[in-house]
Amino acid sequence: MNKTKLLSLLPLLCTISVIAQKEPTKKTTTSKEVVKAIQSPLKLWYESPANYFEESLVLGNGMQGATVFGGIKEDKIYLNDLTLWSGEPVDPNMNPKAYKNLPDVREALKEKNYKKAGNLIKKLQGKFSESYAPLGTLKITLNDDPYITDYYRELDIDRAIAKVKTTSNSNIIEREYLVSNPDKIFAIHLTSKKIGALSFTVNFESLLKYTKMAKANTLLANGIAPVKADPNYVQKSRNAIVFDDKRGTRFSTQINIQSTSGKIAQTDTSISLSDATEATIYISMATSFNGFDKDPATKGLNNVSIAETQLQQANHLGWNEIKKRHIKDYQTYFKRVELKLLNESASDVPTDQRLKRYATGEVDPYLETLYFQYGRYLLISSSRTAAVPANLQGLWNPYLQPPWSSNYTININAEENYWLAENTNLSEMHTPFLQFIGNLSNTGKVTAKTFYNMPGWVAHHNSDIWAMSNPVGNFGNGDPVWANWPMGGTWAVTHLWEHYLYTQDQKFLTQKAYPLMKGAAEFCLAWLIPDSTGALITSPSTSPENTFKMPNGFVGGTSFGGTADLAMIRELFLDIIAAQSVLKNDMTFVATINNALNKLYPYQIGKAGNLQEWYYDWEDADPKHRHQSHLYGLFPGTHVTVNKTPAIAAAAKKTLEIKGDETTGWSKGWRINLWARLKDGDHAYKMYRELLKYVAPDEIRENYNNGGGTYPNLLDAHPPFQIDGNFGGAAAVAEMLVQSNETEIELLPALPKAWPAGEVRGLKARGNYEIDMAWSGGKVTNLKIKSATKSTANVFMNGKHQVVKTNK
Repeated sequence: MNKTKLLSLLPLLCTISVIAQKEPTKKTTTSKEVVKAIQSPLKLWYESPANYFEESLVLGNGMQGATVFGGIKEDKIYLNDLTLWSGEPVDPNMNPKAYKNLPDVREALKEKNYKKAGNLIKKLQGKFSESYAPLGTLKITLNDDPYITDYYRELDIDRAIAKVKTTSNSNIIEREYLVSNPDKIFAIHLTSKKIGALSFTVNFESLLKYTKMAKANTLLANGIAPVKADPNYVQKSRNAIVFDDKRGTRFSTQINIQSTSGKIAQTDTSISLSDATEATIYISMATSFNGFDKDPATKGLNNVSIAETQLQQANHLGWNEIKKRHIKDYQTYFKRVELKLLNESASDVPTDQRLKRYATGEVDPYLETLYFQYGRYLLISSSRTAAVPANLQGLWNPYLQPPWSSNYTININAEENYWLAENTNLSEMHTPFLQFIGNLSNTGKVTAKTFYNMPGWVAHHNSDIWAMSNPVGNFGNGDPVWANWPMGGTWAVTHLWEHYLYTQDQKFLTQKAYPLMKGAAEFCLAWLIPDSTGALITSPSTSPENTFKMPNGFVGGTSFGGTADLAMIRELFLDIIAAQSVLKNDMTFVATINNALNKLYPYQIGKAGNLQEWYYDWEDADPKHRHQSHLYGLFPGTHVTVNKTPAIAAAAKKTLEIKGDETTGWSKGWRINLWARLKDGDHAYKMYRELLKYVAPDEIRENYNNGGGTYPNLLDAHPPFQIDGNFGGAAAVAEMLVQSNETEIELLPALPKAWPAGEVRGLKARGNYEIDMAWSGGKVTNLKIKSATKSTANVFMNGKHQVVKTNK
């Protein structure tokens, strides 16, 4: 029994349409044939150096990252390692008697005393998450000709290589930058057209506690992250940042210059090269992080040894071999998907200027393609570390107290980071998040017991590298509208089922996914209680970061039976039943789930025709609030659809119309996907353009109230920078072109009029199908569907249900 068939369990849901037979398509291109690229070369480029982070070029190998400014006299480069965080393994038993307060909260809600419940629920809080830390800053002081006549800076996302070229009256100097995954090294190659005219000095500094020295022409830096770093929004105290020499994660950076010409020299704190024609700078980074549950100070990895080994290996391989290996590795993933839109033109206009022109209404299909593929580039660059997912800023952070701790915010943001992983053919990049869910379940079992006296496991809206699962708030100081939301695990585990649907990896489903899904479902079963009519609801309940306004004027966030809670629980319960239609090894539990599913409080449509966010038809204190968690069933959930639940879908559409289109960056990314699921391609496209609205760098922008968009370097502006908007926007492009469920693939479901013709290769559909197609006049004109395991695919295209023969 698949999930689509199970939708009949829900109110207002009906059966799928009958599929007609189609003549087999022509045989697909074999793996031995050369396939001509359809996509233009993809580059971000600029005519001047970056002055601000939001203008810089970001590079990464999935663990180590570099943020390149490309200065003329001084090249400043921020360095990051995805495993360098404040803190140490969390004690999930931090508030062992918290559960004793739950009955009082529920009693206050039963009495409809929402103010009292909002105060009492603060007793169900623990510590704040830790913060993602900056490793340091590399500075290259260049003795270049000061009379520069031409400057060029680019990020080639086809190869994941940045470049800076300066031209003077007497010379041309080029710099190339890459961060290699195969060799775990950041390398910078510099060349001078004029013989012997290349000279520079390299230095390193860090906001962390560290020491440095030069030895054997190598700059060595070793340090520690704070054992505590409070979120930037917490009222500042004298101990917001705490270092302890005996605690915390260690880090090492080793920097070396290699050159076949010139002279290398050193001081106590720097290394330099003079009179050279070419050179390579190797930067090796490592930390002592050894897992979420191991003390990085006493049971950590040997960061010094790791950094040294990586540097030695780089010196042995040399620049040309490292570059070759890097490109081959990166393109294995990036080249899987290509997109070409009608009338694309890689014109001679810098990327920041293209953004500004686009904001005035200019048509620019190339920029739209570039943004889509840039999202894929960013995921490859920030999500290749076992059990350590991309965070709020991917892996690029220069701040000791970054915005929102640059943590894992799992009431939307961490999940949005991975919406593009499966449908844009980057399933391997999904793995760190899926593994992290396993870590989260370990601490989450203790949290479920100590905070609620319930089985299974639970997680709340914030987490960190230590897989913290408790409600945050510093033991009573947090606002419940964000602190006390226990659906983080419920949302996260739906990614496990999605991964199975796209990959059809039954071993993964059996050994990894289903046990974690079941644990989250066990908590949900215990968390549900009957309302006055006998329907199952959650109590207490909050809708992430939003507040209600009652008829008497009271504004609060703590209530019961919130729509978002029930939508996520409904999605998980459907996933559990669908998983057991494959595994067939836990049918007693399925019967329990099925019984609860049928009793869930149903969706409610408000007097304005909107989908109610609250149990009662209350107003939102902010009708245009950035969160739209109660629309979860439409997207990223799959149980609300235009065809199967038309009334609910129409109410969701009305909700989006009330909220409007102006919102933060990540929220725009979400709303584009919602409009795509509503099959409204033109509105999805309108919001895609809104997401690409030019936003000036934070340091020079007047205020934070102008809404989200895109910075000059194409990073997402919440504002400030959050990477989830990039990922959500990229996922939405794929969603506009291909949608699927367990039984059918729909092609061009939300194609906007602005994209009347185009071609795409390599998008994935549920069922482990790969889609290559071209379209013209809004109709599919050529289609190839690849599958390693299935001979046919059920497809809805050009207004007809068809059965299409697949190719290997």
